[in-house]
Amino acid sequence: MEKYRLRKAKINDSESILDLIKELAEYENELNSVKIKVEDIKKDGFGLNPKFNCFVVEFKNQVVGMALYYPRYSTWDGSTLHLEDLIVTQKYRGKGIGKQLYTAFVNEALVLGSNRVEWAVLNWNRPAINFYESTGAIILKDWRTVQMTKQEMIKFTS
Repeated sequence: MEKYRLRKAKINDSESILDLIKELAEYENELNSVKIKVEDIKKDGFGLNPKFNCFVVEFKNQVVGMALYYPRYSTWDGSTLHLEDLIVTQKYRGKGIGKQLYTAFVNEALVLGSNRVEWAVLNWNRPAINFYESTGAIILKDWRTVQMTKQEMIKFTS
């Protein structure tokens, strides 16, 4: 029986985390959009003031999946946990690793006292949408994600 081990990420997982991020970006045809480096992950996830937390699943000492998340606050619901990315490397999809990571994330939200969890999913990613809906998640149709890059922030505030 294959044994997949779920655990909290450690600083020495930073390169594996970046590799998974790049794999997802490539799947989404956005590989050139990944700007962060391993040093950013080390500093931002494992430094003095971590900006995110992460679960990883490993198989034979190799990280094959991750769920990267961070706390948010909703003016309507209060404490919220945001799932930035749930990624399983292509070779290991369909083995329950994604569900294991997803369940760990939802359980973490409950342990932390969160009133809501949230994340985004691309409208063409039908396998992910089907999975999320099968767990009782609601895909909001009337909200749009809004982003502003650092360059746009500087331009706006100048």
